[in-house]
Amino acid sequence: MHFKKIGEFDNLEMAYVSDFSGGYISRNKNLFNELELNGLTQFILEKCVYGTPIFKLGDCGTKILILSGIHGNELSPQIANVKLLNKFKGKNLNATLYFIPFASPKSTMYNERTFNQMDLNRSAHIKNSLSNLIVEMIDDLGIDFVGDFHSTAYNSNPGIESVFSSKSPSFESFLIANYISRDVGSDILSFDFAGASYKGAVEDVCNLKMVPAITCEVLCPFGNVARGSVEKSMAQMKSFLTYFGV
Repeated sequence: MHFKKIGEFDNLEMAYVSDFSGGYISRNKNLFNELELNGLTQFILEKCVYGTPIFKLGDCGTKILILSGIHGNELSPQIANVKLLNKFKGKNLNATLYFIPFASPKSTMYNERTFNQMDLNRSAHIKNSLSNLIVEMIDDLGIDFVGDFHSTAYNSNPGIESVFSSKSPSFESFLIANYISRDVGSDILSFDFAGASYKGAVEDVCNLKMVPAITCEVLCPFGNVARGSVEKSMAQMKSFLTYFGV
């Protein structure tokens, strides 16, 4: 994967995870209307037209990925991810941060949970699926930790603000989740072994590869942005990074 420096945005670099997942984020008005359209945000949206972009800030220490948009109709974490990237732009960092705000721009554009009728959080173990390409990229870049950020609606699964983890084979997944739970109050949902309940979640596939990962959920109706949900998702992201001293 080849990253290119983006001169007008200080220390920002960019590459593509895929070139077949592009979409016009601006067509999703429920999301688009919540974004501050500064220069960087507009740049991110333009790059999403051509695929799934990944952005890199910093070049030292622990390598950490902030991922959102695995389900295109879970809007709050995607907005929070863009806001967080804006927040860290130009800062001196003691780690290398990677951001994928829109894992599947096409799905986000249509406000759909699936990508080409495939649930990306049930298919990260399937060769050449979009979420599997993200996992392969995690391997290729040597990313040390992964935070995957979602939203959940009432009467759905899990239906509560929460942080998922597993205790085996990567016990640090549980330690990270426990930290976030204590820090921001999200309920901790922990499994004894990664992938025991179902296969193909990005978090589980990473943990099985010994890359500690967690999944955070905030409460928000699918396809919409509830008041306070973006701020809560960003609080989870910040807590995740604080665990590593970022």
